[in-house]
Amino acid sequence: MSQHSILHTLAPQLRQQFAEQTQVMTFPSGQVLFNPGERCQGLPLVLSGVVKVQMTGASGNSIVLYRMGANDICTLSIGCLMTGFGYRAEANVEDEAEVIMVPRPLFDRLMDQSDGFRQGIMESYGRRLDDLMLLVEEVAFRRMDERLNEWLQARAERSPLLITHQDLAIELGTAREVVSRLLKELERKNRVRLARGRIDIL
Repeated sequence: MSQHSILHTLAPQLRQQFAEQTQVMTFPSGQVLFNPGERCQGLPLVLSGVVKVQMTGASGNSIVLYRMGANDICTLSIGCLMTGFGYRAEANVEDEAEVIMVPRPLFDRLMDQSDGFRQGIMESYGRRLDDLMLLVEEVAFRRMDERLNEWLQARAERSPLLITHQDLAIELGTAREVVSRLLKELERKNRVRLARGRIDIL
């Protein structure tokens, strides 16, 4: 079985139980792992690929909360498993992903019987919570043109960027119209060149 670093915290007997009660699942790009309102059936452990977690507000605007790559743990799932609440966001596979789904009864047993597993889960939860607090700070207190410029500059070496204005708006947590207006301003200043689904950073 493919390994996830959290498994190294388990004693041999618990690791054997884990191997017997879980399996690696492969999800294609575009697959939805969970939707808002759904009950959490288990804890996804990502082995490879990329899974994007995003939230959509009443206005219809969306924002990317975080991405999970190899060796990541789904923070929202941890919260749902501990509180019993349903998901408040959705998870979509961006790049074909291998995932181990830990069933709820096994998750509860590992949290109860393994100090190392419990500590690893809480550390993962804490790191992601800190990232989400930084995201809230960005969205609430920084100007959108500053955030857009920073986002573009961080990816300048990968230019051209194959991304739509709508997808970029979701990344930044704003409306497509706002992103389009700001990009047009940058184009007028000869800082970017725009084409359908493409941004060249000059």
